[in-house]
Amino acid sequence: MKHYLGVDIGTFETKGVIVSAAGEIVAQAARPHKMQVPQPGWAEHDAEQDWWGDFVFVTRKMLADSAIPPASIAGIGASGIGPCMLPVDEAGNPLMNAVLYGVDTRAAQEIDDLTRQIGEDMILARCGNALTSQAVGPKILWLKRNRPEIFARTHKILNSSSFLVHRLTGRYTIDHYSAGNFSPFYLADRQGWSDELAPGIIAMDKLPELMWTTDIAGHVTAKAAAETGLAEGTPVIAGTIDAAAEAVSVGVLNSGDLMLMYGSTIFIILITPERVRDARLWYAPWLFPGQHGAMAGLSTSGTLTHWFRENFAKELPPETAVIALTKEAEASPPGAKGLVLLPYFSGERTPIHDTKAKGIIFGLDLTHTRADMFRAVLEGIAHGTRHVFETYAEAGQAPRTVYAVGGGTKNRVWSEATSDVSGLTQVLRQKTIGASYGDAFLAALALGDVTPSDIDRWNPVASSIAPRADLKPMYDQQHAVFRGLYPATKPFL
Repeated sequence: MKHYLGVDIGTFETKGVIVSAAGEIVAQAARPHKMQVPQPGWAEHDAEQDWWGDFVFVTRKMLADSAIPPASIAGIGASGIGPCMLPVDEAGNPLMNAVLYGVDTRAAQEIDDLTRQIGEDMILARCGNALTSQAVGPKILWLKRNRPEIFARTHKILNSSSFLVHRLTGRYTIDHYSAGNFSPFYLADRQGWSDELAPGIIAMDKLPELMWTTDIAGHVTAKAAAETGLAEGTPVIAGTIDAAAEAVSVGVLNSGDLMLMYGSTIFIILITPERVRDARLWYAPWLFPGQHGAMAGLSTSGTLTHWFRENFAKELPPETAVIALTKEAEASPPGAKGLVLLPYFSGERTPIHDTKAKGIIFGLDLTHTRADMFRAVLEGIAHGTRHVFETYAEAGQAPRTVYAVGGGTKNRVWSEATSDVSGLTQVLRQKTIGASYGDAFLAALALGDVTPSDIDRWNPVASSIAPRADLKPMYDQQHAVFRGLYPATKPFL
């Protein structure tokens, strides 16, 4: 029987899964690791230990636990946090810790310098995204300016998935979706590397070979087989960023499909048939030729529930406090007795892109209780999510099907409010393992053992959350208040 291995490198944990040809989970394993913060604004991983060491650990554990022969693993898919910046030498060994995605803000000066040099409009037109702390290009410039001795020894710049693929196969590759975050060196208008916008910073041959996610990047080498316990010669796909693999795991495969990921922040991916050119959204080529991704994200979502618990529910046990608060919120009527909350407690990302935006709780009076306040928190996040959905529609790409994932789907008030406020039905799948399951499906897809529609067989629909029509007038009125509050108060923020 054929099996497929998927491994995902997260910010704080690596997860692996072995899946049968029928989509059944044969083995799972996980290993925690730490995000290193050597100074404020920096965020790093030890790639040798946290990426490759974890991959070896979870793979060996799953093979041992399942007792399946390594030769039955027909294909391997890997994903990871992105976008990251890891310089390696000619042997592929890390020259320093990996610089992580947008949580690492060390390249602020380089972002400003490149934006001023190239021009905001030109960057958006050619790359698809403004330069932010998510972009790898400014971090490469930071490396050249601040670690010249390391830069001089750099053979390639990799991200998490491309580092794993190199360790497994000896090849340096990266998928287009991940490469889309390498602005200004990846040009969306030609889907390729170029130093046209920023010449003289780094040679383009120091960037990995571009591939589509399900292209076979190579095969497991004898050395990698000895380390991991896998069979030499096993095919390895190019892989991708974790959020994209998770989207695949719940059936986001066709234009109009949208993944709504509930977590400490909200992250959203919509597949579109053509490139969306809208500064309010993020862009990257999707995993397959001819498809595109329009991404969005809220800055504070699940983190707001923790903030509320820590400040207004100190008497509740921390491990069950959010559950207790949600039960209280169920007793508050939809609309939270007129409260409207702006969830901009850490600024806001899409669609307003304002780091100086602030949170607001509007409409308080002496009748309001903690239950009303907590419902307002959850409904405020729902209004922020609807704002993103409206932005997609305004850009000509209204979502067709919404697939919900993440811990927030287990919070009834939050998930119901999202459908009620947005007017869209959310679909939930049976398996919510995450990116590693998507990696395994992508490996099977690459080998031609499944078609995209087989995700319905691997991971059937479990339930859906439909909007309640009787609540629409009230929530529409509140959403008008939500949309009006930010521009009305922006001068004071």
